[in-house]
Amino acid sequence: MSELTGLGVSPGRTAGPVYRMSPPPSLPAEPPSVTDSAAEVEAAAAALRFVADELTRLSGQVEGAAADVLDTESMMAVDPTLADAVSRRVDAGRAAAWAITDAIAEQQEAFAAIGGYFAERAADLADIRDRAVARLLGLPMPGLPMPGEPYVLLADDLSPADTALLDPATVLAIVTRRGGPTSHTAILAKARGLPAVVGCAGVLDLPDGAVVSVDGTTGFVSTVDDAEVASIRAEARRERARLAAFTGPGRTKDGHPVPLMLNVGGAADLVPDTEGVGLFRTEFLFLGRTSAPTVAEQERAYAELFGALGDHKVVLRTLDAGADKPLPFLGLAAEDNPALGVRGLRIARDHPAVLADQLEAVSRAATAAAADVWVMAPMVATAAEAGAFVEEVRKAGLPTAGVMIEVPAAALQARRLLEVVDFVSIGTNDLSQYTMAADRMNGALADLLDPWQPAVLELVAGVASAGREAGKPVGVCGESAGDPLLALVFVGMGVTSLSMSGPSVAAVRAALAAHTLADCERLAQLAMDAPDAPSARRAVAEAGA
Repeated sequence: MSELTGLGVSPGRTAGPVYRMSPPPSLPAEPPSVTDSAAEVEAAAAALRFVADELTRLSGQVEGAAADVLDTESMMAVDPTLADAVSRRVDAGRAAAWAITDAIAEQQEAFAAIGGYFAERAADLADIRDRAVARLLGLPMPGLPMPGEPYVLLADDLSPADTALLDPATVLAIVTRRGGPTSHTAILAKARGLPAVVGCAGVLDLPDGAVVSVDGTTGFVSTVDDAEVASIRAEARRERARLAAFTGPGRTKDGHPVPLMLNVGGAADLVPDTEGVGLFRTEFLFLGRTSAPTVAEQERAYAELFGALGDHKVVLRTLDAGADKPLPFLGLAAEDNPALGVRGLRIARDHPAVLADQLEAVSRAATAAAADVWVMAPMVATAAEAGAFVEEVRKAGLPTAGVMIEVPAAALQARRLLEVVDFVSIGTNDLSQYTMAADRMNGALADLLDPWQPAVLELVAGVASAGREAGKPVGVCGESAGDPLLALVFVGMGVTSLSMSGPSVAAVRAALAAHTLADCERLAQLAMDAPDAPSARRAVAEAGA
């Protein structure tokens, strides 16, 4: 192998030897007989409690998105539904380790069939299984290799827990055979500033110790000589230092302002030198609860972030959950296709108090803070939905209301939506999924989920054009906004702000500073004229270098 290609999901370049994840524990070929079902059920329960406690302990060592991931997985390990499924299998004669394996396999199959948020949770279940089985069989816990030197991590896929605990001082980059642009691997690699490539077929054929270079922008993984490693790493260090030298507001070479905002789940995700928050996810307050958070609870959480931002802008997204991110207290019916069901703003159709309480909490927190608070709704498809949301926002005493553009219908009707809202923000993750009819959690379809796909770019360009005509802001808050090359294309289309994870800001700021607005417009046209995603990326990379 001289060069493999995957999907670059976290920018940066490095080089080093590859080592793969240690394999999960294997069950003996013959399961033991169960002589005491009650003892076996308790052994399984104790193993799952151990896993939950360990994940909680690990969560305390990190913060932000990584801590949220570990906390969610910890709760899943002690979920009563899993415990009941394990108990039934023990009663049928399966020993604890086998009962856990069978129960989780059934849940994974069900989650994969549902898709969306549930499909993403299948990786959490695999990690819970492996940890519990290792505990029961007295085997080493699965996890990251420890070769004693910095290395490039190879894996079929990474569990959320493993990704959350990566140490950038040891792991140089991540390359996985599976995964997509919105997987945990992609999101958390960006949060740690690690180059990452996913959906890279053939990468597991590399032997441990083989030396490669990894480019998380282009997606190229190439074998190199040992002698080249030092120079590649040195160049990467120089590049990081160069990027760090760019500070202050985002703007093009000729001074065209492009605010660079952050995607956050709370104050822990903020970084210095920020221009504000372009996406404040509020789901963390609602997920995993049996009752809705009170207005007072929400107000405290929102006030913490608003207070930390001073007088900067923050764009808060109202609850983005539903049948694909279940909230037990809502009592939503199971759906055959939850990604297309009752989620986002649609929850307010039958549960208007959830939205009203959230807006009241936001209004209270905003009144007591200096931050410039904007509010937007997810999963909006029509101008009528947008207008109804704006009315609720105004009723709560909040001055600035917008909507997410995630559904192709909303993108195609952007002009009408902009007649009733103050701004729009394009969520390229879901927009890609719905436009390309490809589940964003299905790594086998990663090529279709590439935001460089011509159909997705055409929709973004249309929304930007509508915003320009209306004289209203059009932001991008999907993960693609953190791609330095694609950021140039978005600005050339007329997008007015970009929101991304903190470690991505420096590279985007530097890319903008090196190009005039006219350069960006030329690159946007090149991308739009390309016949497919790889051609678009290549054309912009070659012309924008």
